[in-house]
Amino acid sequence: MKAWILGQFETPEAMLVAGRHLRELGYADLDGYAPYPVHGLEEAFGFKPSRVPLLVLIGGLTGAASGYALQWWCNAVDWPINVGGKPFHSPWLNVPITFELGVLFGAFAAVFGLFTLLKLPRLHHPVFEVPEFRRASIDRFWISVCTAVGPDEQSKIAAQLAALGATDVSTVADPS
Repeated sequence: MKAWILGQFETPEAMLVAGRHLRELGYADLDGYAPYPVHGLEEAFGFKPSRVPLLVLIGGLTGAASGYALQWWCNAVDWPINVGGKPFHSPWLNVPITFELGVLFGAFAAVFGLFTLLKLPRLHHPVFEVPEFRRASIDRFWISVCTAVGPDEQSKIAAQLAALGATDVSTVADPS
């Protein structure tokens, strides 16, 4: 059974120090919650770089290639018409549609890739069960440690969070 041990901190610096320390202790499934962007959060919690730019690049290149290939097929292979002595295939005439389909497929890849990577839509998360967690969007900073260990290890993690300066420590079990 998964559980989240949450620690509330009053300053972002205290949260970052606690996150670095917990990561050094070997806790890998850490997450930080803050009311505004905190510089250094990704490094302190060991977040991996986003894969969204790669998805957008693949989507954009796919869109551009499919747009160009469609125009080439229609104009030079399937129905070649000689209009005004122009060649059947002129790459410069294909640039606008190629660009537009590259942008369109890249945007679709960004939206659907982000939804897939973040497992959205997730309308509820077990950490929302802690009443004080509402302050994460107002003026407090939180660390959550997701773990599948027993109650003894959970109390050890809670004690470590308190020793690192957490003003409030809560534990939430996953109901599923």
